[in-house]
Amino acid sequence: MPTTPRPWITTPVTGELLRGALDLERTEHGLLPHRLPAWARAQNTDGQLAMAEAQPSGVRLAFRTRATAVELDTLPTKRVYVGAPPRPDGVYDLLVDGLLAGQARVAGGNTLTIDMSTGSAHVGRGPVGTARFPALPEGVKDVEIWLPHNEATELVALRTDAPVQPAPDRGRKAWLHHGSSISHGSDTASPTTTWPALAAALGGVELINLGLGGSALLDPFTARTLRDTPADLISVKIGINLVNTDLMRLRAFTPAVHGFLDTVREGHPDTPLLVVSSILCPIHEDTPGPSAPDLAALSTGQLRFRATGDPADRTSGKLTLRIIRDELARIVRQRAAEDPNLHHLDGRELYGEADFAELPLPDRLHPDTAAHRRIGERFAALAFAPGRPFAARSAASGAG
Repeated sequence: MPTTPRPWITTPVTGELLRGALDLERTEHGLLPHRLPAWARAQNTDGQLAMAEAQPSGVRLAFRTRATAVELDTLPTKRVYVGAPPRPDGVYDLLVDGLLAGQARVAGGNTLTIDMSTGSAHVGRGPVGTARFPALPEGVKDVEIWLPHNEATELVALRTDAPVQPAPDRGRKAWLHHGSSISHGSDTASPTTTWPALAAALGGVELINLGLGGSALLDPFTARTLRDTPADLISVKIGINLVNTDLMRLRAFTPAVHGFLDTVREGHPDTPLLVVSSILCPIHEDTPGPSAPDLAALSTGQLRFRATGDPADRTSGKLTLRIIRDELARIVRQRAAEDPNLHHLDGRELYGEADFAELPLPDRLHPDTAAHRRIGERFAALAFAPGRPFAARSAASGAG
């Protein structure tokens, strides 16, 4: 005889069930995870950062249950770029005991329409949808649902066919990482395939991802957020956004980096701190920003970027990736003389010229899924392996 379906149990989504978020906003629909605290958001006036920090890269529900079916009602906000191909719906990755066991998408939701040629944006309202995960294995298990890394996601309701309780503390170290859209996960396929998520899995640590698309700009409120967030391991990836926004010159960059690191050290004086420079990006290695959409490519439905600066302006202090890498290495060498827990990693060790030849950046700025995997694996080897900066304080290897 067929098994009688078990009745649904609705569990309120609370902070006890969430990892990777630094703040939770109660909305008319449910709970909106944020990756910057409310006080930091209040100091921000940039729409790009507001969008990025509300996209829950690295944020996941984590619970223990006997449930064999799970449903999560959400209200996503999807991005639409005028003239560019439609973006696929965001992916929800479900892990059982650390292994991928299901994926789902939520149709509908709100839309944020962005015209890159004018910088204008418009929000359209849409309905709540459901991510469904049927036929999970029997028995007690630890379940994680990683939210789409590239869609703001209001959590409306969690339903299961058995009770849930918050996942137990596995005793893993917390790795706090800050970086640009590449750390955020741009152009990878799903939330557990961003390079920080992959590196965290290989390193056996719990990820807090402050990769903020377009917004790794040495903002003081970001430094204070890093300072105030409990963490056992910290990394900051600096470079590409400062070039492609053409935000500052070398004269301002050097003291800004020192000030950023000083602030982080106020809250974490002895925590292993790894400063990482940009991966290879040929359009900006020796050409300053700003970056701009390639309108000729956009007219054919392709999103690509180009560098609009003049290489001759390097002599007046304009930043390129090569200049930033050299200066970051010098700053870390200087500071490490009195800070033995400060370390440096050249981003070209994660993705360099040979990698670009094999796995080119599709839009000239961002790696694809295969390149994210390579970067994540390389970071794990260069940061978490024995003798590396995070080795002494990382936990046993496993899924993050």
